[in-house]
Amino acid sequence: QEEIQEVKDEGNLEVLFNSLDKIVEEAKNREEPAWRPSGVPEEDFRSAVVPYLLKHRSYLQKVLKQKEEENRKVAEAVLAGRDRIAELQRQIQARKRAWQ
Repeated sequence: QEEIQEVKDEGNLEVLFNSLDKIVEEAKNREEPAWRPSGVPEEDFRSAVVPYLLKHRSYLQKVLKQKEEENRKVAEAVLAGRDRIAELQRQIQARKRAWQ
C-alpha cells in the first residue's frame, strides 16, 4: 500500500486520474464523436480546412452579390444623370436659339 501511495504521489497520479474522470464525464454529454487523426496529415488538414474554406467562399459570394447589386444601382443612377444632363443641354440650346 505504501509503495502504491508513493508512486501515486510521485507521479501526481491522483490529480491526473481526477482530470481524466472529468474529461470522461464531459465526453458523455457530447453527441458527436471525438475527432481522431486518420494517420494521413494531408487528409487531416483537409478535413479541418475545407469546411472553413467553403464557409468563407459562401460569405464571399454573398458579398459579391451585394456589391454587384450596388454597382447596378449606381450604374442606373449614372445613366439617369446623363439623361438628365442631356435633357438640360437640349433645353439650354432651345432657350439660346429662342433668345437669339
